[in-house]
Amino acid sequence: MRPPPSSRVLLLISAILSSSTPSTIASSFVLSPTAMIGSKGASQSFVGKKHYEKNTRYYDPLFLAGGGAAAADSQDGSKGSGVSPPPQQAAASTSSMSSSEITSDTIDSSTTSSSIGSSSTTSSSSSFLGPKAHVPPGFLRSRIPNFPWYRVPNSLTYIRCLAIPIFVGLFYLPASAGRSNLYTGSIFAIASITDWLDGYLARRWDISTPFGAFLDPVADKLMVSTSLILLSGRYGPIVAIPTLIILAREIAVSALREWMAQRGERNVVKVGIQGKIKTALTMFALTVLLFVPSSSSTSAILYKLGIPLLYLSTLVTVTSGSVYFIAAAPALLGSKK
Repeated sequence: MRPPPSSRVLLLISAILSSSTPSTIASSFVLSPTAMIGSKGASQSFVGKKHYEKNTRYYDPLFLAGGGAAAADSQDGSKGSGVSPPPQQAAASTSSMSSSEITSDTIDSSTTSSSIGSSSTTSSSSSFLGPKAHVPPGFLRSRIPNFPWYRVPNSLTYIRCLAIPIFVGLFYLPASAGRSNLYTGSIFAIASITDWLDGYLARRWDISTPFGAFLDPVADKLMVSTSLILLSGRYGPIVAIPTLIILAREIAVSALREWMAQRGERNVVKVGIQGKIKTALTMFALTVLLFVPSSSSTSAILYKLGIPLLYLSTLVTVTSGSVYFIAAAPALLGSKK
């Protein structure tokens, strides 16, 4: 259907005005948004027809050139955002974006990317910690976030093992060298503190490795047994007797745990509060005895304090070991169903 002559005249006048006058004037001569009504992009009717479908109308190129979006909103009461321009016009409007906008968007995106990258670098060390790790991080972790803190517990265990030959060498320094008791006592005291510290950090950061779980009790037993044997050679039977009892208990409980683990019942004889008290008391008693000067071994005050502590730790060692054997008695006697 061809448009009536009046419409063609209006089209011509609006085209001339839109090219030479402001868009606000030209828009008053633009066809009504109902003049071009389409379904799926096809023109179907003109002004005066009743086939108006709000959701299927589109901008006529002339209407769009005249800047009549505001006029369309005022005429039919609908929002301009509900009318989509043709794809060509959308592409043109996108390409007309100012360079300043592009530059600002680029800077914002690069800034965001760099901030994300820095945060991921900061948390790279924390990503190795367990899901139940203590948050927020403590003083040292917050000050040195990139340090591999997850390696610290195992490193402390390695240090205890490496300290054993140094400890033995310092113990047998000649008396003329002097202060060997201070060296050996200090090394053993530091090793005892690291025994507590690595367990505390492993629980706080929720980290555990199979090798670390194996080596930690081994390092403790090596330090304690080495000290007991060295002190037995220095002081004789008064230290040798508790040494025999403590070592026998350690061997028996270790064998019991291995046997129960083969049966799948290791939790029955897992380390309890009694074992922790025994370990702490034994290490404290040995630290006191190692600080005793070799020249005045039996008359020193530290010696008179250390020997009773050693026998007290021996008593706790026996009672704590009996707890494990009582718990495993049904399996040992074959009465467990």
